Amino acid sequence: MKIGALTFGGGYAMIPIIEEEVTKKRKWISEIEIMDILAISESTPGPIAVNTATYVGYKVAGIVGGIVATIGLTIPSFVIIFVISFFYQDFMKWPVIAAMFKGLKVGVIILLFSAVLRLRKGVKVNLVGTILFVSTLSIMLVFSFIDIGFKYLSLSLILLGIITGIVLTLIANKKEGSK
Repeated sequence: MKIGALTFGGGYAMIPIIEEEVTKKRKWISEIEIMDILAISESTPGPIAVNTATYVGYKVAGIVGGIVATIGLTIPSFVIIFVISFFYQDFMKWPVIAAMFKGLKVGVIILLFSAVLRLRKGVKVNLVGTILFVSTLSIMLVFSFIDIGFKYLSLSLILLGIITGIVLTLIANKKEGSK
């Protein structure tokens, strides 16, 4: 509940805080295990922080733990956003509140960057991963400047993933055939 109530910026901003809480402070899971959990959470439907909390809760206390962790993470955020939604337009007229939200954006960017740096430690860097990262980042930047819809960005990234998968499979099969 603490993470859900005190973290702004969505699931990715919660990752470093979840990691700190469950691996370093409470020692419920190892740092290697959190990498696996994050990979699975990212590849399954739903928000990454909710998926991560559910898995950690399940790992620590079974099905009940998974349910409690999911509810504990989502309810505070839901209540906060629900209350803010009633007053948002009025609040944004106050220069102090508008400045606070701008500051929160910077804080969220720092949290996301922190998550990338922490997660990078457990990832093996290779040429394929580097090419995928640079390609994905390039596509996202180009699409943000030329104002093409999200569906085209998604389709481009999916196509990049399919092509990469085919190429890597062909390379792996060629290496196995030459052995």
